[in-house]
Parts: sequence; C-alpha cells; structure tokens
Amino acid sequence: MAAGITTVRGEIRPVSIAPMMQRTDRHFRVLMRQLTRETLLYTEMVTTGAIIYGDRERHLGFDPIEHPIALQLGGDDPEALSESAKIAEERGYDEINLNVGCPSDRVQSGRFGACLMAEPERVADAVSAIRARVELPVTVKHRIGIDDLDRYEDMLNFVDVVSKTGADRFSVHARKAWLKGLSPKENRTVPPLRYEDVYRLKSARPNLVVELNGGVMSMDEVEAHLQHVDAVMIGRAAYDLPLMFREVDARFFGAELVARHPFEVVDSMIEYIARWIDSGGKLHHVTRHMLALFHGWPGGKRWRRILSDASQPGARISLVTEALNAVRECVADSAQWPEPKGPFS
Repeated sequence: MAAGITTVRGEIRPVSIAPMMQRTDRHFRVLMRQLTRETLLYTEMVTTGAIIYGDRERHLGFDPIEHPIALQLGGDDPEALSESAKIAEERGYDEINLNVGCPSDRVQSGRFGACLMAEPERVADAVSAIRARVELPVTVKHRIGIDDLDRYEDMLNFVDVVSKTGADRFSVHARKAWLKGLSPKENRTVPPLRYEDVYRLKSARPNLVVELNGGVMSMDEVEAHLQHVDAVMIGRAAYDLPLMFREVDARFFGAELVARHPFEVVDSMIEYIARWIDSGGKLHHVTRHMLALFHGWPGGKRWRRILSDASQPGARISLVTEALNAVRECVADSAQWPEPKGPFS
C-alpha cells in the first residue's frame, strides 16, 4: 500500500469481493466467511427506495459473521442516499459504497449507476450528504469511463471532483461501459481492460485510496496488481471458484487460515442452513451459492448434480450431506487438499 494516505476513514483492506446482483446475498457472504474472515464483502446493490420504503430485514439483514461488510447503495438523490446510509449504519454496516458503475437499463432509468459518471458534481453532492450523516467510510465504485466520455482525463476529472468531498476509496472497474448497445453481461467482458489507467490514477493521486476491479482471476494476479494500487476487488471469479479464497487471509492479511479443508466449510454451512430453514427459509436459497464449491475436485460434478435438486419440492437438508458423501467417495484421502483445476486455478 502506498505511503502518505492520511484521509481515509476505516482500515484499507487489500482484497474484497465485488457487489454482484443475484450473487452476493447474505447466504453467499456467509459461505465466503467460512473461507476468509478478512476479505471485505459487499451486499448486492440496494436502492434507496427499497431501504426507505421496503422490507428492511429482507434488504439489509445479515449475520454478524459477515463483518466487515459494506452496503452498496443505488440512487442519485443526496437526501435519500444519506437517509439510507444512516439506516444502514444503525443496523451495523461497516461501510457505505455508492454505485456509479452499473450500466443496466433499469439502473439508468432511475438515473443512477454508471450514467452518473457524466455528472461528477452530483456524485460529489451525494458523497458529501452521506458523510454528513454517518461516521462510516463512504466509498465510490465506478468505471474508467462511459460511452465517449472514456479518456483517462475524463476519469481523472470525475475522481478529482468527487474526492474533494472526502470519498474514502475509489473502486475502479477497469473497463468503460457502453450505456447503449451492450447488455450488462457484455459490459463485463466486451470493453477491453485498461489496468494502466487505474495504475496511472493511483500514481497521479497517491493520497487517494484506489482499488482495481475487473477481470482478476487469481491470487497471483491480485499480488501483481497490489504493486500498483491499494486494493483489488474480485468479482465473478470469486463466485465461480470460491475456494480460491482459502489462502487470502494468510497471504494478504497475515492471519490464520479459516478452514483447513473445504469439508469443514460444508459442515459449517449445514449448521447455518439448519438455522435458516428453522427461520422459514428454503434450502435452495443457500445451496445455489454452493454449487461451485468443489469445482475441479474429484466428485465435483456429482456434488453439483445432487445439490441442483435442492429447489425441488420436499428437498431436505440431508441432500447436502448426500452430496458431500459423494465427494468423499471420490477423494482418495480426505486429509489432502486437492488443487482445483480450471480457468481460475
């Protein structure tokens, strides 16, 4: 991490898992806490309207094990954002993150997300309003640019305007977003990665906390990026190969491993699933996030096939034990830790 950073509120964590819609809900976050206690976790994006007028337990509820946890807010009205942030602070969140990166049509129709990169003063007003209401770190997740507003100088101007209000971190997705013509999925892969622009931002503004996001597939890549920026955010790779996080705490935080073996992860999740079902939840709410847990392992396909039945009527928690036993049968020595094989290993 670069020296000279004096304005940030909260601890700078070198690794985080990106907020992802339909992915980073409370159950996935609990799963990841069986592998890493130190990585910063995010909620899915939650709109200000959902928080102010909706079911707050549904949108904001989390297990204490999930700390440190950041709430990602979607919205453009400073008053509504500040009110939502205050509610989140009262519920125990560790950070407020403003979404200035999502390119979906639904988000754009609400005039927030990536389209706000064209209105840095509005983003600055939002950050200022949030900071005035809460003591938490207030951070911004954004793209390197949108549409034709995609020069490095355009991003630098955006960051300079917003940073004057005291934003505690800029998490930069190193791709531009095309607001028209590309789907959100295409916007995650089609625009080329421009890591050098993110490195350049950190070099030009050394007193700002800069986090890089986009296309990071391994912990070796994390280590390489950390030579240039303060932190690295991992997105889809974290969901597709959660076991890659087994080494994070020891490698980047100097902490002990959380789980010595992924079978321990499953045992812990069985206990959690039992509590969730007792509270009225469904088995598949949790197990859908566990399908990739044994990616690349002997028995990994059997694990996925068995757990895929969790959404069927009458599915019981014993299905998880059945799937785990199928993996055990395929692993010659369960005391060993097979190395995952696949695109993210």
